[in-house]
Order: sequence, then structure tokens, then C-alpha cells
Amino acid sequence: MAAADGVSGSADLDLERLESEEQDYQSVLPNYEIATYPADFTLEVLYQKWKNEEILIPDFQRKFVWNQIQSSKLIESFIIGLPVPVVFFYSENYSQKYLVIDGQQRLKTVFYYFEGLFGPEQPNGTRKIFKLKGLDQQSSYFQKTFEELSVREQIRFKNSVLRAFVVQQLNPEDDTAMYHIFERLNTGGTLLANQEIRNCIYRGSFVSFLEDLNLLPEWRDILGKKLPDSRQKDIELLVRYFALREERGCYKKPMKDFLSKFMSKYRNPSKETLQGFRNRFRATCRSVIEGLGEKPFHVKAGLNTAVFDAVSIAFSEHLDKIPQDISERYNKLIEDSDFIQNTSTGTTDVDKVNQRISQASRQLFGK
Repeated sequence: MAAADGVSGSADLDLERLESEEQDYQSVLPNYEIATYPADFTLEVLYQKWKNEEILIPDFQRKFVWNQIQSSKLIESFIIGLPVPVVFFYSENYSQKYLVIDGQQRLKTVFYYFEGLFGPEQPNGTRKIFKLKGLDQQSSYFQKTFEELSVREQIRFKNSVLRAFVVQQLNPEDDTAMYHIFERLNTGGTLLANQEIRNCIYRGSFVSFLEDLNLLPEWRDILGKKLPDSRQKDIELLVRYFALREERGCYKKPMKDFLSKFMSKYRNPSKETLQGFRNRFRATCRSVIEGLGEKPFHVKAGLNTAVFDAVSIAFSEHLDKIPQDISERYNKLIEDSDFIQNTSTGTTDVDKVNQRISQASRQLFGK
């Protein structure tokens, strides 16, 4: 067993590089039935949808960055009837709400102008008055807020149309296509991590539960890091544990889609379900630490995700009968040639997932 070398908070989680896991991340888009259709919304309707929280902007998208001059010129374009680029929405089957794929800056500009205040709230709690700047000073709209426009101009602005293209997944009805759409987005030049996307798309009580669980001291001891991973690799490990433990019989490659479907299914489970998850996971972590020590799944260079899922699930299923010699059994397990094969190559293959979990259960807890 790899010796524990203390718990560090200075860097993100160290994962052993497994080619099969990387290939799973890069797997091709599954077969989906997707519809994309145009929809013309008046600005007034879009603003009302925004106020009703029927239009949502994913947390991982970049923040509002337009300045007041850029935004003012967009508003003027609407009022005088100039063409404006389309926006893209994803129509979520789960809620029928629209997630903004592209067009955040344009949409927020419109919403801010209706509100009369520019940009998000500042750290001191203030916001600028949204007067139209950077226009020709002879323009009748120069330096005017929405309320200062004439009634005729207000109606023209409210009735202006912004064309949208709406993307909707028709089959299967699990919204997993949305994950692949956002997976291809790029924010500030940094590719989005898988779990960052899932936490936004499958928002609900399960996401909050995972974030809370991720702070458990015994879980941090297993990972060997005091602080949460900036790209949520630790939370993805939690999802992997719960998904394979609860839905292993439904597992199909790729692993990333299996985890997404699990989060979609369990996005708002009952309080009793979450409490059961918490109690068993915490007991599992304590048993692992007591039996194997800190950082037990760092078999080579970093934490091996396949060793982690197999052993942690085996522990969770045998909490009432942990043998005295569990450490010795574990050392033999991670040196077993079959187990090494199942945790180093093809680690997301269905047969290898099932084989390593069964082997861990048999060799750690069998007689």
C-alpha cells in the first residue's frame, strides 16, 4: 500500500494518468434526436421570461463584460430597426426553461436597459444608471434611460424582435445532449471540466449535497488534499462512487455519459435518500481510513480512479464485517495481476468495471 505523505492544500488533486480514462473523456457524441428551430421573441417577452427565471445563464459562462458604449449601440440598433445577431437557447426537457448557449451579452444588455441600471451589482452594492452613451449627440436617444424615451419609442423597443435558435433534445428525453453542447464551449480560453458542466446543467439539491460532502475531513484525508479541487475532480469522484454503487447494473460506456445520466436522475432526490447516501459514505470513508490509512488509492503516482471506485464500493457494501487483516488483504489486491489489468487499461469497459468491483469485494471481504 502506498505510504501516506501527509495532507496537502497547496495544489489540486493528483490523479494517476490512465489512457482509458482520457479516451473516455474524448469519446464521440452518442446518437441523439435533436431539433433546432428558429423563434422570434419580442424584447418585452424575453425580459418577462428573464424576470420569471425562465431564461437561465449557466454559471460557467463568462460574466457580463460589455461596456456601456457597446451596450448603448445595441439598444440603439433595436430602436431604429437595425439587424442584430441571433441568440441560441437550449430548451431543457426537465423544466422547459431556456439555457443560454450564446448571446449572454446581448440579452443582459436588453434586460439591464429595461431595469434602468447598467451591469451587475458592484461590490459596494451600487449600480450605474443606464443612459445611452457613445451615440451621436444629435440622436434623440442620446443620454436617455428607458423611462426617458417617449412612449412611442418605448413601445418600439419593447416590440423589437430578437431571433433565437432553440435546440431541444427529443430522444432520449434525458437532456444529456446539453452536456455535449456545453462541453464544446470555451470560456476565457480554458476548456470546461466535465463536472463543472454537470453541476450547472443538473442543478438541484444533489449538487448542493455533493459540495457539502466534498468538505468532509475523512474524505479530504482519503484524497490527500485539504482544499477542494478548482476543477471539481474530487466532486466527480463522488459522483462516480454513487453512480456505480447505486446504478452499476445500468452502466454503459462512456463513463462520462453514465455520470451525467445519474446526476440527471438524482438531481432532486428525497431528503431521506440524501441522508442515507451521506451516512453510508461517511461510514465508508471512516472504515477506509481506519483500515488502509490516508491516501490509500495513490497506488503509483497519483490517485487511481479505478482502484478508488472498486475498493470504496466494496467497503461500502461490507461495513458490518471489516476483517482485522484488511490492510494485508488490500496490499495483496493491488499487487494482483488481474486487478492491475482491470485498473490500468480499459478502465471504463463494462466488463472491467464489474470485474474489478467483484474482485475487490471477494479478496477484501471474502473468507
